[in-house]
Amino acid sequence: MNDVVARIAQRSVAKRESGYADEVRRLLDAALQVIGERGTTSRPRVADIVRASGLSNDAFYRHFASKDTLVAAILEDGTHRLTAYVAHQMSKESTPEAQVCSWVSGVLSQASEDSAATTRAVLWNAGALTSDTLDGPPSASGPLAALLREPFTELGSPEPDVDASLAAHAIVGALSDHLWKGTVPGDVDVERIAAFCLRTASRPGACPSE
Repeated sequence: MNDVVARIAQRSVAKRESGYADEVRRLLDAALQVIGERGTTSRPRVADIVRASGLSNDAFYRHFASKDTLVAAILEDGTHRLTAYVAHQMSKESTPEAQVCSWVSGVLSQASEDSAATTRAVLWNAGALTSDTLDGPPSASGPLAALLREPFTELGSPEPDVDASLAAHAIVGALSDHLWKGTVPGDVDVERIAAFCLRTASRPGACPSE
């Protein structure tokens, strides 16, 4: 293959990939909108999502084998967005203590009135997913825990990976409780949970030996 042929072929592939990426984003955004509108009363159909996206059935099935695989992708996309948001908030702080507090505040922000209903609806739809549909655990705790590793290390945790994982699972669980109860965590809740995370990192303990 000569240079001209290769260059034209690569340009065609790049255009196609760009178009496909746009289709995937439109389908994800449309599905999130429809799921948010339906809430926890009914699950949307593929036809509903396709209609909202302005695309075709062919476009949908070009990227997703089923509605469940789309919901799984929404979970993954949401995890990426939340992790990026929390990381950005943490980057504004200069001390590990402040970074941990920012992390807690960022995670619990998903229970705010602006996003709670949609997040709850996505989790409700995700409840029907099977292990065959998911590429990994349907939880944001893993990526979020990774953000705590560095500040936990600076705070003196002897096992920052383990402590960060335990803290992330606990706080994601607290977030889930707020979502399903329809409650919004206040400043006192954020401060109490942040204090728990800081104790986890800086005051390691052990079960008393017999």
